[in-house]
Parts: sequence; structure tokens; C-alpha cells
Amino acid sequence: MKKSWIVIAIIIIIGVLLYSWVKGNYNQMVTQSETVDKHWADVENVYQRRADLIPNLVATVKGYASHERETLEGVINARAKATQTTINAGELTPESMAAFQQAQDGLSSALSRLMVVVERYPDLKANQNFLELQAQLEGTENRITIERQKFNEAARQYNTYIKLFPKNMLANIFGFDVKPYFEAQQGAETAPKVEF
Repeated sequence: MKKSWIVIAIIIIIGVLLYSWVKGNYNQMVTQSETVDKHWADVENVYQRRADLIPNLVATVKGYASHERETLEGVINARAKATQTTINAGELTPESMAAFQQAQDGLSSALSRLMVVVERYPDLKANQNFLELQAQLEGTENRITIERQKFNEAARQYNTYIKLFPKNMLANIFGFDVKPYFEAQQGAETAPKVEF
């Protein structure tokens, strides 16, 4: 009789320890997944800030360079495409990230073309509104870089955590998937030519 109580006690202790281990690891996976989702929301926030600055920038440039219609329309169209391409944080996949990044890269490219056009208009470059918008846009681009780095770091920590053995078995059981990273734009390894 005493042996059966010892066996029951051991089974209960093992059960409690196993439950605690599963609960702790599951909760840590949830916490890290939510951290990645929060950083993704921060990334979207700064991209939205950039998109919100663009109409004012285009309007300011339009006043000085109205015959640069093609470039201005390109920026407006790229902004529309970039703001239409959104991803729910729970649906981050490599494919959806690539589509999002492609839309944002298209907007960045259109903005670069706009800045080239601006170089032809010294009065515009001296305009206080334009200078302020340009500074805000530059600051936003820096924020985008920082938020993307934070997102990638949170995704790396989460991905590492769910891939480690034996946590990878729990991640598979509970449906925790690897989060994709932001990757450098193709050709980013080549320094751009800057001409003044």
C-alpha cells in the first residue's frame, strides 16, 4: 500500500512538472510572438507616416514643377499601391512580406525620382515648407530602418526560441510558425551614385 502511494506521488509530481514546463514554454512563445507582432505594427506605423507626408510633399513640388506631371503621378500611384498592400501581423509569411516590401520599394523608388526632379528647381529647394517636409521624410526613413531592425531582432529571437529542441515540438503542436525577416532590397549591396 505504501509503494502505491509513492508511485502515485511520483506520477503527480511528474505531471505537475510536465504541465509547468509546457505552460511556461507555451506562454513564452505567445509572449515572443506578440512582441514580433508589436514590432510589425511599429513598422507599419512608420510606413504610414511616410505615406501621410507624401501628399504634402507632392503638393509643394507641384506648385513649382507642374510640368513634371509624370513623376508626380508616379509618386501618387506608388503611394496608393504601398498603402493598399498591408499584412495582418498574424499572417506574416515570406510571400506576403515580399509583396509588402516590393510595394514599399516602389514608393521609395518613386520618391527618389521626385528628389531628382527637385534638383532642377532651386527656388523649390529653398522653400521652407519643402525643406521641412524633406527633413520629416528623411527622419521617417531613418525610423523605418530602425523599426525594421527591431522587427528583425524580435523575429530572430522568436524564431530561435521555437526552433530549439524540445521547444520545436511544442511549437509544432500549438501551431507557432517561423516569422519572416525584412531582407535588403536587391542591388542594395552596390552603393548608389550621388551627383550634385
